[in-house]
Amino acid sequence: MTAQSGYCGRRLAWALAHAAILLAPLVAGPAHAADTIKVEVDRAAITRMPPHVATIVIGNPLIADVTVQPGGLLVITGKGYGTTNMIALDRSGTVLSEQNIEVLGPRGDVVVVYRGVNRESYACAPDCERRITLGDSPEFFEATIGQASNRATRAQGAAPAQR
Repeated sequence: MTAQSGYCGRRLAWALAHAAILLAPLVAGPAHAADTIKVEVDRAAITRMPPHVATIVIGNPLIADVTVQPGGLLVITGKGYGTTNMIALDRSGTVLSEQNIEVLGPRGDVVVVYRGVNRESYACAPDCERRITLGDSPEFFEATIGQASNRATRAQGAAPAQR
């Protein structure tokens, strides 16, 4: 073996080791990573926590929220459109799992009406009724949520007496 071939062999071994170190995080990924959990806005999805979870962290609680239920169940509620993450930690702060949560718009029988730049959403199954949807024009949204709140208040029997 010549000095030149020995030098090339060491250089190649160093280059491969260096590449392996740089690529390791890309190949390994986060600890116990799983697929993205997809949920519609204003809907819920159920998943299980890994064993020994002490803390659940949600990256952006305006996009999704999590409620812990008995038996290790998590209820994930879509609150706003977009993607966030959920991290489960044990008591010592070790990451047990990390998952992405993608909150999608409504599917199915939703009809969107544009009046110029103003947007209105309706649930049509089979008749069309106003639907409270993020992204609707402020006037339509406020009127619809006002009616829904008024109805809920009256249904609970807390409505003011009629004159």
